Amino acid sequence: MNIPNTSKREMAPTHPGEMLREDFMPDYGLTTAALADALGVSRQTMNELLRERRAITPIMALRLARLFGNSPEFWLNAQHAHDLWESEQQFKNELKRIKPLNAA
Repeated sequence: MNIPNTSKREMAPTHPGEMLREDFMPDYGLTTAALADALGVSRQTMNELLRERRAITPIMALRLARLFGNSPEFWLNAQHAHDLWESEQQFKNELKRIKPLNAA
C-alpha cells in the first residue's frame, strides 16, 4: 500500500555534512583530519563539507559509501533533497508565477 506524500515539507532536510558531523563521526570516533585521511581528501574539503559549505559529489558519495558501508545513493539522495528544498525556498515567488499546464 502506497501513501502519497502530498504535503509540503516545512523544515529543511538535513544536509549530509550535518549527518556526518552529528551522526557518523561521533559513532566512529573520527576527527575531521582522520575522516579526510580515510577518504583521501584534504582537510579543507572535509571541513567545507562538514560546515555545509560544500555539496556531496558523486565521487564523495562513492568514498563515503565505501568507508561507512552504505550506498552512494544514500548520500546523493540526502544532498538532492537538501538542494531541492533550498532551491524551492530561494525561488518560491518565481515558481508561483508559473501556471501548470492541463493536458488537452
